[in-house]
Amino acid sequence: MGLINRLISNKFNPNLAVDLQSKSKNHLDKMQTANIIVAGKTGSGKSTLINAIFREKIAQTGVGKPITQHIQEITKEGLPVVLYDTKGLELSQRNQKEVLTTLADLIKVQAQKGPKAAINLVYYCINNSMGRIEDFEIELIQALAKKVPVILVLTQTLGQERKDFETYLKELKLPVRAIIPVLAKPYLLTGKEYLPSFGLQALIDMTIEVLPEESQGAFINAQQVDLDRKVARARRWAKRYITTAFGVGFIPIPVADSAVLVPMQIGMLAHISSIFGVSLDKSQILSVLAGIGGTGGATLIGKYLVSSATKLIPGLGTVTGGLISGATASSLTVALAYSYIEVLKQVTLAEKAGRDMPLKEIQRLMNSSLKEQFETLSEVLPEGFKDMNVVDWAQALFNKKKK
Repeated sequence: MGLINRLISNKFNPNLAVDLQSKSKNHLDKMQTANIIVAGKTGSGKSTLINAIFREKIAQTGVGKPITQHIQEITKEGLPVVLYDTKGLELSQRNQKEVLTTLADLIKVQAQKGPKAAINLVYYCINNSMGRIEDFEIELIQALAKKVPVILVLTQTLGQERKDFETYLKELKLPVRAIIPVLAKPYLLTGKEYLPSFGLQALIDMTIEVLPEESQGAFINAQQVDLDRKVARARRWAKRYITTAFGVGFIPIPVADSAVLVPMQIGMLAHISSIFGVSLDKSQILSVLAGIGGTGGATLIGKYLVSSATKLIPGLGTVTGGLISGATASSLTVALAYSYIEVLKQVTLAEKAGRDMPLKEIQRLMNSSLKEQFETLSEVLPEGFKDMNVVDWAQALFNKKKK
């Protein structure tokens, strides 16, 4: 039963928290970063867009490293993206050629360094409220699009004028992957009335479509707009661990050792952490672990599975008993994964709202989420278990939970 069994019996070592942190960092370090140029004139809303898309307000808190007079590299530890901002870009006739040459050289040099450093995409930003694109911008977009995909982002999109300008740009037939109108943050109209933000989800969807598959995980980690995508990706990865857990748990129960399952389950939690991009500190991780070990629901499921296994299939401890051990390992791994995903989802929402989630709240959330998962398991296990293999049974649990 692995990690849950160890935590229920209070035999877990606080070093599990350190192990989870370490493995999460390893997953993050292995990610192929997403490398994006954010171009546009001064006042085109680049910083507002960047802070709206990426977590931790990278445009404000990231480390800016001047690459050239016109380009600044922005990075932040723990965030697997590299942004190249045309900071303070003024497209005067005098420096137009220089800007074009500089960006072309950057793309070439980064490509020569290999896939991990290569520029994947350009966001070219135009302030939609200005309703104007200069000839040099058209030339710049055309030149960039010959080397990397370009998404034209229309920032500060307000009123009917946005449609007119968007229509005009489409008629130009620019070589861009998409033209996406965006209002990155709510806009105050009058008094307390706001025009809600929009367009960011469309931009995220198009970005994922354009990015190479190897860099998509890094972008999903770094972006804060589409939480559902993080959840869906985490669940897909969790499913892969079901088969692994079953393989370990197939050993008959008297031999099955949680020492085998625990590293696998810690690895699973670490991978889920790297998908969400939530940097839990040691005290927060210990709160999660306490939420696993301190619930009566945990004891309930252990007792339930053993008693149900004895009633359903005689000969516990034989090869058949090994099947039940596999079911137990798989089901508890599923419950652990889903509960942890829910915790990270709520922690992410709290961080986005600028709120630090108290440790006791994290513990209670893990406790209640795990208990809910166990209650679901207790309903599913007896129903048709004899008629399906364990992987199919675990998949049925996932499908039921989605409804």
